[in-house]
Amino acid sequence: MAQTMRIRMSGLGGQGVVTAAHILSLAATLEGKESTVNPFFGAEKRLAPAESYVRISDSRIHERGEILSPNIIMIFHPHVITLGKCYTMPFFDGLQKDGILLVNSDEPLNLSQEELDKLSQLEARLFYIPATKLAVEIGGTELASNMAMLGGLLGVTKLVSLEATEKSLIDRFGGGQFVASGSTAALDDALKGKYKKISQLIEQNMNVIKQSGESCQEFRIA
Repeated sequence: MAQTMRIRMSGLGGQGVVTAAHILSLAATLEGKESTVNPFFGAEKRLAPAESYVRISDSRIHERGEILSPNIIMIFHPHVITLGKCYTMPFFDGLQKDGILLVNSDEPLNLSQEELDKLSQLEARLFYIPATKLAVEIGGTELASNMAMLGGLLGVTKLVSLEATEKSLIDRFGGGQFVASGSTAALDDALKGKYKKISQLIEQNMNVIKQSGESCQEFRIA
């Protein structure tokens, strides 16, 4: 990896954006890469805007904090776009040339011609994935939507391996000590409560990740 990959995750409170960032970052670290993760959110309440930033590189990372020039933007809920529930507007603000957009939606959103023209100028690639639907059908709960988004990301980019992702999941839910906030810890507990055993949580969420990686549909921008 010649450059630092910068991933901006935008979603709503309760969707596990912070958890997804942590799992991705740790998976990269387990593969010997350098990685940093920074969550960003205001009032800790459900459906409020939430963002997380992940940097992954083969060399030392000196940057910290908010990512203003992402290579990849992940949109965890359509309302980030349709209702402007995000900290950066437009939703693709700062996206680098040849960047990737991954959007959780069952169908393409009604983007304006101006937005499509700007994305075309960037030669961006836009992917849609029915992450929440996949989470419910495969994982048994919409709380696994963040895992479906991770699966979509890995399917499109191969940023980290499935093996490293599984190890990261085990660390997160099988005894790891990472806690970003009280609400994040509560969400972890809520997810654990959906399964009888941690092993079942790992297995079903890995199934979500694997099958989601094959479910992204690229939208032709121009």
